Amino acid sequence: MSRIIAAITGVGGYVPPYVLDNEELSRMVDTSDEWIMQRIGIKERRILREKGKATTYMGAKAVKELLAKTGTDPLDVQLLICATVTSDMHFPASGNLISDKAGLINAFSFDLGAACSGFIFGLETGRRYIESGAYKKVIVVGADMMSAIVNYEDRTTCPLFGDGAAAVLLEPSADGNGIIDSILGADGSGVKHLNMHAGGSLHPPTHETIDAKQHYIFQEGQAVFKMAVSKMSDVSVEIMQRNNLTHDDIKYLVPHQANMRIIEATARRMEISRDQVMINIQKFGNTTAATIPLCLWDYEEHLKKADNVILTSFGAGFTWGSVYLKWAYDPK
Repeated sequence: MSRIIAAITGVGGYVPPYVLDNEELSRMVDTSDEWIMQRIGIKERRILREKGKATTYMGAKAVKELLAKTGTDPLDVQLLICATVTSDMHFPASGNLISDKAGLINAFSFDLGAACSGFIFGLETGRRYIESGAYKKVIVVGADMMSAIVNYEDRTTCPLFGDGAAAVLLEPSADGNGIIDSILGADGSGVKHLNMHAGGSLHPPTHETIDAKQHYIFQEGQAVFKMAVSKMSDVSVEIMQRNNLTHDDIKYLVPHQANMRIIEATARRMEISRDQVMINIQKFGNTTAATIPLCLWDYEEHLKKADNVILTSFGAGFTWGSVYLKWAYDPK
C-alpha cells in the first residue's frame, strides 16, 4: 500500500480592488517609481480600503473561492490554519473568524505567526495532520493586511507592502504527488532588525507608544536583505541536494515576494532561469504570509501534475524555510 502524503488539490485567492501604484505613493512620501523599481521591483500593490473590513474578510474571500473551485462542501473541512501577523484583533484567532465567515462549522482552527514564512510553516503543519491519517481536508490560509501596520511617512518601508490573501486545500494523496520534503528554521536574535515594537504585552499601547509611532513595521533593510539572501538561497539549494534535484528537474521556484534582488539571487544559486521562477511582486508587493499562495493562485494554470515545485521564504523572527512538492493536479 502506498504511503499517504499531503497534496495541494486546489488554490483560491483574493486581492482588494484598490491599486496603490508608485506614482500615487510618490505623492505621499519622498520616493519615485525609478527608486522603487531599481531597489525592490514593485510597481503597484493592492490596499484594502473598505471600512469595517480587515484580514479575515480577505481570508474568507480566498477560502470561499477555493471551496467553489474544488467543489468542496464547507461542512467537510476539518481544520483551517491561518498564517498571519495582522489579525483582526488579538483574540479570537483570525482562523476562527475566517471559518465562521466561510461556513466551516465542523472545522477547528487556529492562527500561526511566522511572518513572511507563515504559509510555509502552516503548510508543514497541515501536512502532518493529513499524514497522521486523522484528517482528510485541511485548509491553509495566508492572509495579511499590511497597510494596517505600515507608516506611510516612512519611505524605506511603505513601498514594500500590500494586502491580500490566498488559501490551499490539502488532501491525502497515494500516487506520489504531494509534499515530499521540507526544511524550516528560526533565529529569534533577529528581532532587533525587524519587528513591531509596541502593541504586545512587553510594550502595551499607550499615548507614548502611539506618539512614537511604535505600532508600525520597523526594519533595518540592509541587515534583513543580507540574511534573506543567505537563508533563502541556502535552504533552497539544500532541499534540492537532499532530494537529488538538478536545476533541470525544477518546474518552478516559488519564492517569497519581498524584493526582486533577493528572488534573483536565490534563482542564481539554484542555477535556474527566470522562466522557472514565479514572480508577481511587481503587481502585489509583499503581502507577507500571502505571497507564496498568491503566486500559486496566479500561476495555477501553468502547473501540471507531477511538476517539481520548490517554495522558499524568509521573514521576521527570523524565520525561513523551503518546501519541495510534486504538483498534484493538472489545470482545471
